[in-house]
Amino acid sequence: MKLKKYFVRALHRLQKGPGYTYKELLVWYCDNTNTHGPKRIIKEGPKKKFVWFFLTLLFASLVFWQWGILINTYLSYNVTSSLSIGFKTMKFPAVTVCNANPFKYSEVKPLLKELDKLIEAALERILQPTQGDSILPLPLNSSDNISETLDLRLWNQIPLVLIDEHDKDHPVIVDIFETNQTGPGNQTAAPPDTSNTTSEEKKYKLAVKLCSHEGSNDCIYRNFTSAAQAVTEWYILQSTSILSKVPLQERIRMGYQAEDMILACLYGAEPCNYKNFTQIYHPDHGNCYIFNWGMDEEALNSSNPGAEFGLKLILDISQQDYIPYLSSAAGARLMLHQQKSFPFLKDQGIYAMAGTETSIGVLVDELERMGYPYSDCTMNGSDVPVKNLYSEYNTSYSIQACLRSCFQNRMVEICGCGHYMFPLPEGVNYCNNEDNPGWAYCYSSLRSSIGHRQFCIDSCKETCNDTQYKMTISMADWPSEASEDWIFHILSYERDMSTNVTLDRNGIIKLNIYFQEYNYRTISESAATTIVWLLSSLGGQFGFWMGGSVLCLIEFGEIIIDSLWITIINVISWCKGLKQKRAQARYPDAPPTVSELVEAHTNLGFQHEDSRAPPSGATCRDEALPPEPGTPPPNYDSLRVQPLDVLDVDSDAE
Repeated sequence: MKLKKYFVRALHRLQKGPGYTYKELLVWYCDNTNTHGPKRIIKEGPKKKFVWFFLTLLFASLVFWQWGILINTYLSYNVTSSLSIGFKTMKFPAVTVCNANPFKYSEVKPLLKELDKLIEAALERILQPTQGDSILPLPLNSSDNISETLDLRLWNQIPLVLIDEHDKDHPVIVDIFETNQTGPGNQTAAPPDTSNTTSEEKKYKLAVKLCSHEGSNDCIYRNFTSAAQAVTEWYILQSTSILSKVPLQERIRMGYQAEDMILACLYGAEPCNYKNFTQIYHPDHGNCYIFNWGMDEEALNSSNPGAEFGLKLILDISQQDYIPYLSSAAGARLMLHQQKSFPFLKDQGIYAMAGTETSIGVLVDELERMGYPYSDCTMNGSDVPVKNLYSEYNTSYSIQACLRSCFQNRMVEICGCGHYMFPLPEGVNYCNNEDNPGWAYCYSSLRSSIGHRQFCIDSCKETCNDTQYKMTISMADWPSEASEDWIFHILSYERDMSTNVTLDRNGIIKLNIYFQEYNYRTISESAATTIVWLLSSLGGQFGFWMGGSVLCLIEFGEIIIDSLWITIINVISWCKGLKQKRAQARYPDAPPTVSELVEAHTNLGFQHEDSRAPPSGATCRDEALPPEPGTPPPNYDSLRVQPLDVLDVDSDAE
């Protein structure tokens, strides 16, 4: 009971409005608020009161509408980009150089011997003259010598086919090497009438046939507009299957070694050699060598801009030892990147042509992105759901590493093996034709699937901070005709310790890499909307439409609190009334007073007649006697004088 009384008194103290009704509270607010409009509603006449009520309601709606737009703009977390130009001594970028050809043909030839025989026979069939307008396959059973020398098992795993598209609705698919048993989908085109056929009407395409497993009808055909593209793609698929079974150390041995490839090195005024490069194995280009990677030593700084203070290299790519069907381009592949980052040369690298001096001027762009919630970028890749398979190189996170790791993980999940061009998860093997007959079909389907690509794009994130190197490339013939004789003699002697010239223009490349200037550009993002902007914009709209301020909002908050207290008091009063109604329903007659209860307790004469029932043994004579009047005894306690200390205790209790 004491807690209830205290709560009620607290409600009365906190409610400072003029009364306990909503109408009185609203009138009091309109009369005392500093916001323009509400005062005019209660002080003007009926017509003006309606006008001011309409205007106040209209402008209040505009304020809330503008506030909604401003808050939505703030929560969209837009950014603004700013460009600043600075000048400082910069770290020289990491430089990765590779040969366009991954392996020496003299080293890898025993592994690719059967594959080379197949492609040579296929090219002979493709380039032979056609009879009329039809495609005639090369029957193997007509030549026992050919059937014995070719490995048809290797061919049947991933065959090349010719497609006759004279009739687009019914194209004819012909296997280049047809055996006695004609497989499904392998047909021979009947020679049509060629009397009215022109050379433009002869439409043949070379395609790679990929099946889910050998002998299956579930196949796809990868068409190419040129037979050169089809042959290269087919050779890459077949060689990938063969090389995936070769151990890593053996593949490194079959590649180009640093001491054979890097003939000369000069950084600024300091000489360097192949020992200043870090070797890594790249599946696309074999052995690659990185200068200034920063893994074991501190990154080098460039003392001055200009070609004299950059990196100068002379490379030997040994073009005469290229694999003829695997690498159709000759030259060196190089890339500039940050320290401790993995070089993805297939995406960001450039070619340097043999027999030239290539000068590369470098400009630096530093990108600084804002993180969450302004952009979906990551600082180090720890919040990316994709496991980074390139972490075995101890390199930093990049979106290229994430996309390739995601693709490899999806391929392992769907195809059951990993692709040769990407690092492997733990406990997984590379795909090959013997252990995984349908891997090429699965790989091609996965690579062409938009859904799988979009899944990886959505899973990976850009880095928040990145450094990009913009290159200006120029080339000239090197060495010149006047100087090539002595230059090749010196370089041949330094590499082979021989007086014979073992180098020529087709294998020599000179590179100059340097900073064009020390000016670097920083492109940074900043928040387009801040909390200060939001508060000032909200206040500006409120002041413009309603003439209010922050104090007016506090007044409005006060009236809301007062309304809540009035609601609580009304609820308490309603509960009390409900309790009284329940009590009245239990006692329909008026309850006896205190005096009546005392008289009934102390004097039997004051009791009601109906309440005094006669005893069972009473006689009629007793019933005939009238009731004797009784006088209640005096309450002697009322005359008793209590001591002062008892009175003080009672007053304190009250």
